[in-house]
Amino acid sequence: MPTTAAQASVTTGTVIKTMLQLSTPATRMIKLISWGYSIDDPPGADAVIELLQTDVAATVTAHVAAGVQPLDANAPASLLTLGVNNTGYTSTVEGAITATRVFDAQSPSSTSAEAAAAMAYSYQWMPDEAPIIPVSKFLRVRATTPTTAVDMRCWVCWYE
Repeated sequence: MPTTAAQASVTTGTVIKTMLQLSTPATRMIKLISWGYSIDDPPGADAVIELLQTDVAATVTAHVAAGVQPLDANAPASLLTLGVNNTGYTSTVEGAITATRVFDAQSPSSTSAEAAAAMAYSYQWMPDEAPIIPVSKFLRVRATTPTTAVDMRCWVCWYE
């Protein structure tokens, strides 16, 4: 959550890395509204940025409750599960995933002609087509930038 400074970006590294992870509690699912990302520079080779549901958590830097911001200022606090194996960002360990559901995948280009258009992306689902993340699952924004790390900001908007 930005306060006295601009929202920070996080480096992708040069191998697959979960940039943002949401962990649904055992009592509530979430329904996706939209998601997106921006990168500061074109990747050195074509990258893959994906939004997917997994059955296994990555080890992440844990979000704090203030970092999970509702759209409605009068809404109650999110029930997402917080912690290093739950809701957070910039993974250090990906975990041994055995099942996924892919909701979107983008491949930002490393070529200069396409790079500017690929450096920012957002997608919003129609209400009747929005993915639902079941209880006790993980939603991840993952980045694979194979040759050159880039700085990235990403976000997900959902209903609880």
